[in-house]
Amino acid sequence: MKPVNLIPQDQRRRSPSEGGGKSAPIAIGVLAVLLAMVVGYVLTSNTITERKDKTAAASAEADRLEAQAGQDSDYTGFAKIAETRTASVSDVATQRFDWERFMRELAHIMPDDSWLQSADASVTGDPTTSGSTVSGPTTTPTASQPSANLIGCTPGQDDVADMMVRLGQLHRVDDVQLNESTAGDKDQEVSLGNCGDMYTFNLTVKFTATEPSREAPEGTNRVPASLGGGS
Repeated sequence: MKPVNLIPQDQRRRSPSEGGGKSAPIAIGVLAVLLAMVVGYVLTSNTITERKDKTAAASAEADRLEAQAGQDSDYTGFAKIAETRTASVSDVATQRFDWERFMRELAHIMPDDSWLQSADASVTGDPTTSGSTVSGPTTTPTASQPSANLIGCTPGQDDVADMMVRLGQLHRVDDVQLNESTAGDKDQEVSLGNCGDMYTFNLTVKFTATEPSREAPEGTNRVPASLGGGS
């Protein structure tokens, strides 16, 4: 008679021959796949994080360089402004007429009882058309001959001649031109603005083109003998 196993099927001990050993390699394979996926995820995540950090660093460096470029641009702008102003001042200096020295010397050579009604000067052209002021600084200083125009009153014709000779001996004077010398009207009263019966002179004094900024006054109050003064 064949023996009968009365133990329930789910509680019976299985033998290796019933196929229980096949599940172990499958589980190991699944774990290996999961491990590979985890490793791949970690590596990918690290790569993405590293690239984000490099991108942030590059962006910060670009912002720093842009800010530095802006500062350099400001410095360059200030330098250009300073250079322009320096050039303007230099141009004005080269176009300045040395009124102080000219009037001081002129006071020593004016004949007695003579006076000026007007005095115009220019370093770039004719003072009778441009006046005593210059239109403005130019980028290239001109080499025009400086000149002055003098209009005034003097007692006689000889005084006009003496004044022209004395003007020709002044510093940097190149030529003296007589534009007018006329006798006044005896019926008119003499005043600062009217010569009356005296002579009215109109002279143009031309100077050499030497820059006044390189000159130095002699610093003497005596009138040289060549200008009609004492010895």
